[in-house]
Amino acid sequence: MEPGYLELHRSGELVRRAQALERLLSDCCLCPRQCGVNRLAEEKGVCRTGGQAIVASYAPHFGEESPLVGSRGSGTIFLSHCNLRCVFCQNYEISHLGEGVEVTPEQLAAMMMSLQQQGCHNINFVTPTHVVPQIVAALPYAVDAGLSVPLVYNTSGYDSVETLQLLDRIIDIYMPDFKFWDTASAKRYAKAGDYPARVRDAIREMHNQVGDLVIGADGVAVRGLLVRHLVMPDGLAETDGILHYLAEKISPATYVNIMDQYRPCGRAHLYPPLDRQLSHDEYQEALKLAEKAGLKRLDHRDWRRMFKILEIF
Repeated sequence: MEPGYLELHRSGELVRRAQALERLLSDCCLCPRQCGVNRLAEEKGVCRTGGQAIVASYAPHFGEESPLVGSRGSGTIFLSHCNLRCVFCQNYEISHLGEGVEVTPEQLAAMMMSLQQQGCHNINFVTPTHVVPQIVAALPYAVDAGLSVPLVYNTSGYDSVETLQLLDRIIDIYMPDFKFWDTASAKRYAKAGDYPARVRDAIREMHNQVGDLVIGADGVAVRGLLVRHLVMPDGLAETDGILHYLAEKISPATYVNIMDQYRPCGRAHLYPPLDRQLSHDEYQEALKLAEKAGLKRLDHRDWRRMFKILEIF
């Protein structure tokens, strides 16, 4: 299955999309924050990013979901800053403190090509929402250099449908988080009370574009939707709402990774009950809720055990 961005490039549509997205930066309405700053003039809103993308790191990653990792890894590009900025973020130094370096479109394209040349099955943009124009601007350079692997949009889920529509046939695999079901939680932990409504709309748009996750004979995903949900302390009511929504309004075949690795990070110690780790019993109850909701494709590896193994090395 050929990635859609290749045909868009051949027709000239990829460049037109990049131009349309760049125009959004002059009065930034790229995401639901609607900051209205002129990022092309280096004005900065909530995401604290101007006209250039900032990259914290890029490398083959073997800790992602198995359909992304395969045998050769997922080619992750960690983009600095974030438009959601959760208080408990496990990448706090990157998302809040902005560790990283500014890159040009040509440099970003070179990173994509390096990851493909290392054998990665895909290019995985981590926290891309606030730099969609910069990513799309880099793609023509990458395609001209030979890029041909699927693109993964690894997002918090706080995305604008209008921006996502400009990514149709560019992104092959959407991987949104679904963090909050309740407005009060979203407002308290991310200052984004509209998150629950926005993420529902975003996931519907993503699914409309790419459908359920398609996995090839080699066990590697080529297209589709993969949803992550991080179970949080005292959050089972929200987990239940999220899982029922995915099963009933998106598809019971939605590939869902129910994640158990919550631990207090960032400023979580100031926001009880997020100042403690998730309990084993809470996580087991979350798995039962997923089954009761009717979801058929669940990924629920022991992430905490995996982290301990990685720490050994």
